[in-house]
Amino acid sequence: MAKTIAIVEDDADQRANYADAITKKGYDVAEYASRSGALEGFERKLPDLAILDIVLGEEFDAGFQLCRDLLARAPTLPVIFLTERIDEIDKISGLRLGAWDYLPKPISLEYLVERISSLLRIDEVRSSGSDDAGPSARRLGDLTIEESALLVSWQGTRIDLSGTEFRMLAKLVRQPGHAVSYDTLMNATMQSLVTNNTINTHMRNIRKKFEKVDPEFACIRSEYGFGYRWAAE
Repeated sequence: MAKTIAIVEDDADQRANYADAITKKGYDVAEYASRSGALEGFERKLPDLAILDIVLGEEFDAGFQLCRDLLARAPTLPVIFLTERIDEIDKISGLRLGAWDYLPKPISLEYLVERISSLLRIDEVRSSGSDDAGPSARRLGDLTIEESALLVSWQGTRIDLSGTEFRMLAKLVRQPGHAVSYDTLMNATMQSLVTNNTINTHMRNIRKKFEKVDPEFACIRSEYGFGYRWAAE
């Protein structure tokens, strides 16, 4: 059965362009022009992934409100913000809400579709319920990371990271004990217009997820003014 992608976008032309590109990739699309319309649609059926603009009509923060509502219903649902609001505070707000990605307009339709496919692959791996590490898994003390399957576990418990968080962690643990610069971590996000504060927000989110499993977790260390490093246990 084809995955359903929800597009919440008040510009009819942009919404049609997104829907056409996504449909051609083999996904079903549910289109909404307003927050109220999206909420009615989500009451009937939740999508497998949601793409949200932030400003919808006269509602300046409608996308943020929709994200809160969606993740309250389905905490692991992949959410992408696709918006012209590219101020750092908006991006940080979106990431703190739990969005998996924050993309600026205008965007290449090919890139958008590839991001959707990538996030859905991550979600499918997590939904499989398998915590078993495969033969390609790398172990660093209590950490197990398997890049081919996008899986991370700590002390035997799986940690669900977003695609961006996973890529940043993978870059960080590639050379344990060595500082990784902000620029390198920015490249790992595969996003444009990334700042040091955005990286800091991602790192705080990653730490919190590990700390839920292990309150004593302290392997991610800040290198003031430079970046971060993974401290060997």
